[in-house]
Amino acid sequence: MKGSADPAALLAKLKALPAEERRTSLRAAGEVAARAVNEGWPLWVRTGQRPTREDWTVWVLMAGRGFGKTRAGAEWVLAKAREVPEAKIALVAATPGEARQVMIEGRSGLLACARSGEERRQMRWAPGLGRLTFASGAEAFVYSGADGESLRGPEHHFAWCDELAKWRRAQAAWDNLMLGLRAGTQPQAVVTTTPRSVPALKAVLAMGDGLVEETGGRTRDNPHVAPLFVATMERLHGGTRLGRQELDGVLIEDLEGALFSRALLERARQGGPLPREGFTRVVIGVDPPATAAGDECGIVVCGRTGSGLEAVGFVLEDASAGGLSPEQWARRVAAVAERWRADRIVAEGNQGGEMVEAVLRGAGVRLPVKRVHATVNKVRRAEPVAALFEGGEAKLAGRFPKLEDQLAGLLVGGDYEGKGSPDRADALVWAMSELMLTKRAEPRIRFL
Repeated sequence: MKGSADPAALLAKLKALPAEERRTSLRAAGEVAARAVNEGWPLWVRTGQRPTREDWTVWVLMAGRGFGKTRAGAEWVLAKAREVPEAKIALVAATPGEARQVMIEGRSGLLACARSGEERRQMRWAPGLGRLTFASGAEAFVYSGADGESLRGPEHHFAWCDELAKWRRAQAAWDNLMLGLRAGTQPQAVVTTTPRSVPALKAVLAMGDGLVEETGGRTRDNPHVAPLFVATMERLHGGTRLGRQELDGVLIEDLEGALFSRALLERARQGGPLPREGFTRVVIGVDPPATAAGDECGIVVCGRTGSGLEAVGFVLEDASAGGLSPEQWARRVAAVAERWRADRIVAEGNQGGEMVEAVLRGAGVRLPVKRVHATVNKVRRAEPVAALFEGGEAKLAGRFPKLEDQLAGLLVGGDYEGKGSPDRADALVWAMSELMLTKRAEPRIRFL
């Protein structure tokens, strides 16, 4: 590939090459072509860093730290400045200082991402005025998310909002920004943020699919982030509420009236997995699906330490899975039972009745199987177990994100508000109830 090659054609060819061949070709391409490739955002952009369609009003890129949110926002703004030379663009951050340090002067900011013909000498940055003039003539203006009044009045073609979840007066600033986003034929706003369950962000996401385009990703998705950093952070925080929010880019909501609040679940967490030897009794709860194509089969392992008033129940494993036939989930239960040397299986019998035990027996399960039948709704069944967690009598031996999401969706005095059916939560309730709440006959001395 020679230095005179067309940059667009060169990009297309290089993108199809293996990494080592790409590096060799770049070295031979010549400075001009190599620079075009290095600055060719379409070559390096990853899934989540660009919208999947164009007919949106707001694009929310909600992702983990280090995913590449800032680079994506800067590249989008630069593209719009090239396309619309008369554009007025709002740059809104938590503070004017953050807008300058991250969005404009940062390592992935507008000045750093500019092409060779758009370097600092062509792009005029006036910090005192909070104004950036692009090579095309388009202008961007810095605003603070804590000062919504400064956004009352100005009209913009486009807007880039960084870390919306951090803005101090986010709703007022957002409302005024949107009221002024009315210049041009297709005004649009991009929001790049790490998720936090704050009203303003939830209101933006609730605008609807037609208006909002949502993408995201995890810290680990960025190959340019130091692997040691990713490994360390995941070891420290992976699966916790903080880790799922800051590393995985997941919006963790606390529903009003949740039977198991996120704070309760974090208080109940006791480090990592525990060995079987520390438990006097192990029970597996099973909530079978009605059909293989339907919901998941809830399979949750719980163990007990101590006895009497000193007894504590631990959630040891969530082995739930979906898309399994009765024979497949029964074999899965059998394998889990053998691994944990379980003392009993408690299986909901509403779906299939005696078939549940028969399938388990057919899979080679020889330990006692207790069939239970639901007579009240899932929330009512879960209330005594929630009380165990509140009192410190039940704990989580590790991190169980999907199970915890289902528990957090059970509402006091209500029903379940979450995706699908809470089969994992139901299996936990059956197992923990059998382990901690079922009265057992004990030897007594009778005096005549």
